[in-house]
Amino acid sequence: MDVVISGTVAFDTVKTPFGYEKDILGGSATYASIAASRFCKAGVAGVVGADFSDKYTNVFKKAKIDTLGIEVISDGKTFSWEGEYGKDFNNPETIATNLNVLADYKPKVPSSYVDCKFLFLANLDPDIQLDILGQFKKPRFVVCDTMNFWIVNKKKSLIDLIKRVDFFLLNETEIRMLTDETNILCAASKLMKYGLKGLIVKRGEYGAVMFMGNSVFCLPAYLLDKVYDPTGAGDSFAGGFIGYLAGQKTINSGFLRKAVVYGSVMATFAVEDFSVRGLVKNKLSDVNKRYKGFSKITGF
Repeated sequence: MDVVISGTVAFDTVKTPFGYEKDILGGSATYASIAASRFCKAGVAGVVGADFSDKYTNVFKKAKIDTLGIEVISDGKTFSWEGEYGKDFNNPETIATNLNVLADYKPKVPSSYVDCKFLFLANLDPDIQLDILGQFKKPRFVVCDTMNFWIVNKKKSLIDLIKRVDFFLLNETEIRMLTDETNILCAASKLMKYGLKGLIVKRGEYGAVMFMGNSVFCLPAYLLDKVYDPTGAGDSFAGGFIGYLAGQKTINSGFLRKAVVYGSVMATFAVEDFSVRGLVKNKLSDVNKRYKGFSKITGF
């Protein structure tokens, strides 16, 4: 296995100006693992309830994702989230969050996963992320993500996690909240002092910025004429990013920049349909075609 993706596997209910979908497959680990599977062999770790039927499991199997790490709680219900997007896709309104099986989740990483060299800790309670990280032997490259809720409620644990990973992903609002800096360059500089090798600030419809040492790489967004559901875009970005790197023999600044582009490509597929439909129906040839499209809009 090339990469393990840990995080939430969930049911989403989503409303956007373009439609309404109830109890569709979602979750940070779901989007990220499907995106990563386009580039390498991926395994997913998470927890679901007895209501997680074969209908949903088959989505992972069709993408050739190892699901041994998905624990099923026979008397529990799967984590669910309901949200609504207005015309501003960057700020969804959360209608309901039901932790269900996540409330008492104690992760158990399968023995076949612990030697994996690439690990993405998708958005979760940072104490759980630390627990999962501690179960791996000697991962070569670890990336983590977070959200504003954990910054507010578990900042100390989050800082402890940042000190133990290689790359950290978050959006503009979150980096300002975490560092108390208004300028993202100053904010990134502050976080890099924790020992990070790199930091990526996701900027939604405006692209992404990667900070590494004294270098900065800025990538604009790929313009689309159809955006139906932005849920999971950031997780798809992360999955494409680490999935591409896990498929390479080495990691250097060139590959890291390409990984940001491939991550951005996977995010574009995610937003073109509800749930993971946009991710599962594309082929590697579609991915490479859109990658070349990025080359055209960024070359001068």
